Amino acid sequence: MNTENLRLVIADWATLQKDAQAIRYEVFVIEQKIPAELEWDAADAQCLHAVAYDAEGKAVGTGRLLPDAHIGRMAVLATARGLGVGAKILRALMKEAQARGEQVVRLNAQQSAENFYLKEGYTRDGEIFEEAGIPHVSMAYHFA
Repeated sequence: MNTENLRLVIADWATLQKDAQAIRYEVFVIEQKIPAELEWDAADAQCLHAVAYDAEGKAVGTGRLLPDAHIGRMAVLATARGLGVGAKILRALMKEAQARGEQVVRLNAQQSAENFYLKEGYTRDGEIFEEAGIPHVSMAYHFA
């Protein structure tokens, strides 16, 4: 897969729920064993969502931008990891945040993905904490 062949759709939850939820279920509930009731929250309806589709039209990655400039629920299917899908989603959501005037974008990253966010220009913005049994770290990106 080539990220240039990815189609990225940014829209509201009603538009992207089916595809975003399927990716999040596969990654978080099935793969990482996070209880489904912890994965869904009311914030989804208030967020801007992004879903990446491969050349065949299959949804392979997702993320969301909350009203308070937090990026969350970043998930990429195992078959598409390491190919730039997550970076493309992250950059698109950051562009949306910057366009609406945000100065700082924050996120809580799984500690295992911290280096990915560091390469994207994020800095650690807090101590390691546990969420759903998985070590996380708070991170921030400051627009210049």
